[in-house]
Amino acid sequence: MPALMIQGTGSNVGKSLLVAGLCRAARARGMDVAPFKPQNMSNNAAVTPDGGEIGRAQALQALAAGLPPAVHMNPVLLKPETDRAAQVVVQGRAMARAEAADYVALKQHLMGAVLESFREISARHHLVLVEGAGSPAEVNLRARDIANMGFARAANVPVVLVGDIDRGGVIAQIVGTQAVLDPEDSAMIRGFVVNRFRGDPSLFDAGRDFISCRTGWPDLGMVPWFPEAALLPAEDAVDLRRASAGGALHIACPMLSRIANFDDLDPLAAEPGVRVSMVPPGQALPGDADVVILPGTKSTRGDLAFLRAQGWDIDLSAHLRRGGHVLGICGGFQMLGRIIHDPDGHDGAPGTDSGLGFLDVETRMSPDKRVVAVHGNALGQPVDGYEIHMGRTTGPDCVRPFAHLPAPDGAASPDGRVTGTYLHGLFAGDAFRTAWLSRFGAASTLRYGAGVEGVLDRLAQHLETHLDLDRLFALAG
Repeated sequence: MPALMIQGTGSNVGKSLLVAGLCRAARARGMDVAPFKPQNMSNNAAVTPDGGEIGRAQALQALAAGLPPAVHMNPVLLKPETDRAAQVVVQGRAMARAEAADYVALKQHLMGAVLESFREISARHHLVLVEGAGSPAEVNLRARDIANMGFARAANVPVVLVGDIDRGGVIAQIVGTQAVLDPEDSAMIRGFVVNRFRGDPSLFDAGRDFISCRTGWPDLGMVPWFPEAALLPAEDAVDLRRASAGGALHIACPMLSRIANFDDLDPLAAEPGVRVSMVPPGQALPGDADVVILPGTKSTRGDLAFLRAQGWDIDLSAHLRRGGHVLGICGGFQMLGRIIHDPDGHDGAPGTDSGLGFLDVETRMSPDKRVVAVHGNALGQPVDGYEIHMGRTTGPDCVRPFAHLPAPDGAASPDGRVTGTYLHGLFAGDAFRTAWLSRFGAASTLRYGAGVEGVLDRLAQHLETHLDLDRLFALAG
């Protein structure tokens, strides 16, 4: 099975972006390529056409490969709900809620699903580019690993190791990884890449020679910093930018502790006339914001308490008194209502919480999870997106729906300044985004989807220029 796995010396070293760029580069060379990630941990999920969930990064990689997203591209997805527990999604479907210690035991039963999905993807495509998770140097997790060397060894997939020079210590990152690996794991690594270099590349020639000499691994190239990476949808909350470029319309978004699907805001942040501020915990919502967007969350009730602990509920009241607008998306929509009922404890301990009370609606949590791609209209424009939530919301303000998908979705206050919707991905469509921004006097000339495609093309060319792709693809067989 022609395949190659990109592993990293740590989290957030650029593995996801490199796989996306390699998928686009392989496609440009005429290859039938597909992405794969055995295990992902992210609350930024994408919905597949058949109603499954995968990590947002794999959906971007699928786009780079010219494919629709598929559940087998990311067979295990962990969606953190608390610091110690996560929802476990297997081949697109929520399977269980597991504490961290329980998941360690559960992993040994998931390798079968991972290998089944890998075989499914491999059977349909000529080349599979695999992304690891975290680092193979986390040897304390090796015994039941399904994300890095455990998968690579089980599926016999060669590995390229990526280090991030921008965070410093890249020589120790790569050499140190070899030092702690089991020799048979180390033998799976067929070369290394240094990522995110700034400045004159020749200044690190000696460093690359040292790594190659010390490890015996071939040097496959060094990738200079790619500034346009910030224009692609991010998967990890660590990638959230606190503000986008300046613009006349100011949109603020609080960074909830379990913030999910925050890439909903990416098209707005890319608008030249819009400034998006991501407000971290401990800071007040900006008083000059025109719109506050309450984003999705993996734990509505937990993040409602978190929001109040930051004093953001008080800030929202002041914002509305000043004439501002509020939009709640998914969990943010649920928070805007009067009550959240959860008698069976599907979103934390059993109980009922008072919502913010800005919309006359109430939400009842239930065990069934709605995961579906949707198409409809809103503000007189076509709109596409997806729903991914637990709970149902009803109440008097639902007579003023946000959208028709085709059933009525969401709610609005009588004065229209507070709205809520379950629709994710709504701002990616140019027509709807233009209509929504016009409500606040902002114009749009952005073509968001075309812009993402253009960045992927330029990323592929960037990798063609700076990596030995002939040798790298040859490693995949």
